[in-house]
Amino acid sequence: MLRKFMTGLLVTGLALASSAFAQGKQIKVGVIFDMSGALAAGGSNASYLGTKYAIDMINERGGVEGYKIAPIYADAQSKTEVAINETERLVNQEKVDLIMGVFSSAHCVPMAQRLDQAKKFMWANVCVSSAVMKDKNLKYVFRAQVHSDQFGEASCRFLSENAKSKLGKDPKDLKVAIIYEDGPYGAGVAMGNESVCKQLGMQISLKEGYAATSPDLSPLVTKLRRARPDVILHTGYNPDITLFLRQAKEQGLKWSALIGHGAGYGQFDKLFATFKDDANYIYNVDPVAAQLLDPKTLQPGLGAITAEMVKRYKADVKGDEIPTHVSMGFNQTWIFLTDVLPRAIKKYGGYDPEALRKAALDTDIPEGGTIQGYGVKFFPPGHPMSGQNERSSPVVHQYVGNDTFVVWPSAIKSREAVLPLPKGHSYGN
Repeated sequence: MLRKFMTGLLVTGLALASSAFAQGKQIKVGVIFDMSGALAAGGSNASYLGTKYAIDMINERGGVEGYKIAPIYADAQSKTEVAINETERLVNQEKVDLIMGVFSSAHCVPMAQRLDQAKKFMWANVCVSSAVMKDKNLKYVFRAQVHSDQFGEASCRFLSENAKSKLGKDPKDLKVAIIYEDGPYGAGVAMGNESVCKQLGMQISLKEGYAATSPDLSPLVTKLRRARPDVILHTGYNPDITLFLRQAKEQGLKWSALIGHGAGYGQFDKLFATFKDDANYIYNVDPVAAQLLDPKTLQPGLGAITAEMVKRYKADVKGDEIPTHVSMGFNQTWIFLTDVLPRAIKKYGGYDPEALRKAALDTDIPEGGTIQGYGVKFFPPGHPMSGQNERSSPVVHQYVGNDTFVVWPSAIKSREAVLPLPKGHSYGN
């Protein structure tokens, strides 16, 4: 009887949803990601898939307050000028109600400023550069995602806490090299790395930026060999990370630990496909991949939502490794569609930019209230990071045996960090 009752409810709910949708009640959302070009494999396509799954699942549940979410997906083609042009097309020609998405911080920074100046609402899902928000006083741009200052801090604190016990060195004796792609994303993380690692007493043996499109990183590898760091902190996308690892091996560069910061380092399946066992024991600082968390630590029902996201990704991609970018795209979209948008409609009378802005500022999700564990509360107008989630936080992952483990912070780690690299590893000292 219960099963028949629940089936009846589901059929009735879908019928009501279809009826409401048939009346033309829809909210048009422009979703911009890089589905082609170099950034697609670096995490943008996975971010797009996560975003799509959240929208699909919400529509299957009847939409938001009777409105169907009508996404218009746009490919930025891994080019900033295309991202800006697509933004303008979606706003001016497609007449979307808001813009969502964006993988690359190099795209995100100018897009956010243009949309805010035009008084259009933007919900940033994945781009992490602190420069998107810092000192901009943006009014209509919000980001629940972690920001790059936090990325830079996490890797340094992880090293400080493990230097003595794992490497046998005091933090003040640890030599750290910081290398990064020189766009807003890489430069932002590197700035955080330098500031916090110095604050914790570590030695910065080299800090060097490079163009993500560079065809040759061997001069950088040569400088690293001279600097002889214990640890390399690297922020890059996918092609440049692959080039660096290949040329580092060719030139015999060694290290105790390599710590990446999202983007290309969040796509371990791509790294493992190219480098096999040489890719093992790499670290990656990122918001946690939701499937790695214990559902018991989250609000009831979130574990089932994560399981459905994973199921859809595996059906599409046919792989065991689920990149953290899937969780990022999904989580931010889910937060917007289940918390911000319903409040805008019910409390503020609609989904125009002003209603969405007010609804976002009311958001108050506690720790454990999202699939990635962190809570959501936005810094208010007048704050240097206004519109940024003050409760977001990354973790340090480590890849071992084509699997992913959380190794920091200690409170939620799933295993001990392997540090330094084990003997016999191609990059090990």
